[in-house]
Amino acid sequence: MLRGDKWPSMRPTVLKLLRQETVSRAEWQDLFWLVHLQTDAVCLWDEKGASKVHQALQEDILDFIKQAQARVLSHEEDSALLKAYIAEWGKFFTQCDYLPKPFGQLETTLTGKAHSTMQKKNQGEESIVRKLMLDSWNQSIFNNIKHRLQDSAMKLLHAERNGEAFDSQLVIGVRESYVNLSSDTDDKLKIYRENFEKAYLEATESFYKTKAPEYLRLNGVQNYMRYADAKLKEEEQRAMRYLETRKGCNSVAVLTECCVDVLVTVHKETILAECEQMIKANETDRLKLMFSLMDRVHEGIDPMLADMEKHISAEGLADMIEAAETITTDSEQYVDKLLELFNSFSLLVKEAFKDDPRFLTSRDKAYKFVVNDTRIFKLELQLKNKNVGIKSQPESKCPELLANYCDMLLRKTPLSKRLSPEEVEGKLRNVLLVLKYVTNKDVFMRYHKAHLTRRLILDTSADNEKEENMVEWLREVGMPADYVNKLARMFQDIKVSEDLNVQFKEEHRNNNEGLADSINIKILNAGAWARSSDRISVTLPMELEDYIPQVEEFYRHKHSGRKLQWHHLMSNGIITFNNEIGRFDMEVTTFQMAVLFAWNQRPKDRISYESLKLATELPDTELRRTLWSLVAFPKFKRQCLLCSPEVKSSQDRAREFSDDTIFWVNQEFAPIKNGKVQKRGKINLIGRLQLSTEKTKEEDNEGIIQLRILRVQEAIVKIMKMRKRITNAALQTELVEILKNMFLPSKKMIKEQIEWLIEHKYMRRDEENINMFIYMA
Repeated sequence: MLRGDKWPSMRPTVLKLLRQETVSRAEWQDLFWLVHLQTDAVCLWDEKGASKVHQALQEDILDFIKQAQARVLSHEEDSALLKAYIAEWGKFFTQCDYLPKPFGQLETTLTGKAHSTMQKKNQGEESIVRKLMLDSWNQSIFNNIKHRLQDSAMKLLHAERNGEAFDSQLVIGVRESYVNLSSDTDDKLKIYRENFEKAYLEATESFYKTKAPEYLRLNGVQNYMRYADAKLKEEEQRAMRYLETRKGCNSVAVLTECCVDVLVTVHKETILAECEQMIKANETDRLKLMFSLMDRVHEGIDPMLADMEKHISAEGLADMIEAAETITTDSEQYVDKLLELFNSFSLLVKEAFKDDPRFLTSRDKAYKFVVNDTRIFKLELQLKNKNVGIKSQPESKCPELLANYCDMLLRKTPLSKRLSPEEVEGKLRNVLLVLKYVTNKDVFMRYHKAHLTRRLILDTSADNEKEENMVEWLREVGMPADYVNKLARMFQDIKVSEDLNVQFKEEHRNNNEGLADSINIKILNAGAWARSSDRISVTLPMELEDYIPQVEEFYRHKHSGRKLQWHHLMSNGIITFNNEIGRFDMEVTTFQMAVLFAWNQRPKDRISYESLKLATELPDTELRRTLWSLVAFPKFKRQCLLCSPEVKSSQDRAREFSDDTIFWVNQEFAPIKNGKVQKRGKINLIGRLQLSTEKTKEEDNEGIIQLRILRVQEAIVKIMKMRKRITNAALQTELVEILKNMFLPSKKMIKEQIEWLIEHKYMRRDEENINMFIYMA
């Protein structure tokens, strides 16, 4: 047993350590010797003796702390108080590392665990002596003066916020004592969070609750936003200095959230009230600032997104309506206008909102609304059954105009000729960009295919490579595979047809048939090329009529079992036209050729409409259209044919042709160039007449609706087959997801097709729930 006279030997050294007085090496070693002496040392004490030493040590530590407290409290001024406290704490905390070291064996006796100091440190445990020191400081001095410490520190921070200078180390020193004071190994920052952090947050909130509203009232929203942004950044930097930033501590984030609440959230409505006007005025710098502030607030940018979407929709429609007179008649200007709007809105999102995905989504939603709006012009799609005409909701004409613009770029036109290949590609890419926002892409594909058919048959493509590239670009932007594959098949057919044409010419050249070289046949697959329009009968010139059996015989030998169907509507040729002025090569449709050949043997005769009808065997509507193209071709001052009575220059006037209307060849017909009559030259009379009939457009529109009906039925069956049972709402959601790259089916169409499928036993309603559908195998 250690006798009582040993503690008095250790005590002087212990007190020197507490006071941070100089301890000689001999005194330090004697302290270890006294504690660890094997014969009469502390290590051999029983637990009762160890407790007495622990108690004696506690008494001396408490006595030292009371003296330190008295020294600290002797200072009244805040800075002096803090300096004194930090100095006392610094000395004491340093000794918290040294004093426990000689008493390791004492801890072993009290705990019954033989842990070294290093082991305890590695395991996050506090030594008993260190814990005793920290707890004593906490219970004695800290609990008595912590409010004065916090108040003094917060006063200094208040002074700094008002622009006054002070020693920042005073606040940092106080924080450090809070951070290191806890002896709770499970939560080392408990004392810091419950005291210093809490006081810091309350002081910050109190400061800005007074300052912010006053600044807003005196300086207005725009200046206040700059103020709030500056203060948020300032407080974040201040928090990095004065709050704990070690890993796992979120003090800075908590402080930032507090500042956002008091500087931004409280004034959110007032700030956001300025957003709409800023967007209209394109004030990107101020919008950027508002965005940075509101993005910190829960759901803060939602009103900004709504304002942005509203602005794009209203501005876009207003611009389109203002330019309606131009864009409704010129697809190039229409597309350019749409692109101008898109680029303008995109620039706004980039400069004001840093291309934030949420604002890009808002832009896309609003721009899609503009693109698919029907106020300027609309497309009426109608499906006619035997007894009733079923009309769908009017749709935007945008996809049709986009297809027309693509045709202008890909066909030999003044537009495509003045552009370089790179510029053409750029403009086609722009069309595809707009196309992404078109709801009913099937309309675009229908018209694009019609234009492509015309270009391939008439050989009017400006660049064959661009034509094939366009097909792949359509695939890249997500156009349905079956649509794109049909276009690709058309190019394959043209190449196969060219080979057949060469073989046909070679075979008939050997037979010394001179006309063979002037014949160019195109044999195309009906699946990829077929149009809904009925084939139109016409009496061909004898020179052409004689070749039809030869072509059919040639093809029969190449492909037995296949049948050729002649589409004269899709044919054209070049004839030589002679009159009193000169000799001209004229590119004409087959129908125009049939009409003009009526004068082949009698060039100066006058022929009635009724006689032309008998001679050509053309249907009335097609004969009228063809004659009108010859008596009122818009590019000619002198027309190829003349008629009596004369008809005014409106295509509807072609309906005024009667059986008695007389037509004759204009012997003074000639192109006029630079005011001079030309006696020779090549003239194109085909124009846009080729490949279309009065019925074609109506049939195209009807075909779009019919195909949509089939697509909806197909998709519903596919979903039902996979799901077996599905609710009406879920069915409509999945249906839209499947069809969205082609068109958006109306609720009416979906309902009608569901009823049709139920009627034809593809599916049925659940007997207990009419909104549940069940698949019928």
